[in-house]
Amino acid sequence: MEVILKDDVKGLGYKNDTVDVKPGYGRNYLIPQGLAVIADKANKKMVAENIRQAAHKADKIKNDAQELANSIGDITLEIPAKVGETGKIFGSVTTNQLSEALKAKGFDVDRKRISFDQDVKTAGEYTASINLHKEVKHTVKFNVVSAE
Repeated sequence: MEVILKDDVKGLGYKNDTVDVKPGYGRNYLIPQGLAVIADKANKKMVAENIRQAAHKADKIKNDAQELANSIGDITLEIPAKVGETGKIFGSVTTNQLSEALKAKGFDVDRKRISFDQDVKTAGEYTASINLHKEVKHTVKFNVVSAE
């Protein structure tokens, strides 16, 4: 019996895969649980259309991330921090501060997408990586300056 999986099924396949199963397994478990549908002509056509639309949406998301990376470009941000006499800052610069600085420049980037290449403990120049999409990464330079 040929079925199209509606969800990932461990040991059988992934969503939208067409697989051969024993008739009892398909009729008595997969179909009643909502994990699969019978692979007839109409269902195959529907799955092909769903895959095409999902690919289009994923492509649009990637293009939006690439546009954001291009618009950010090579800007250098200034992050104010309380600095001691030796140049060490009290505490450290966080991804939240960098996200707020980007937001002030007009770029809305979630703090969870930002990571530092090294710990920011002293005043100076640093770089941060922004993961906008699984295929789109961007680096931003920032200076930690005295807030006095």
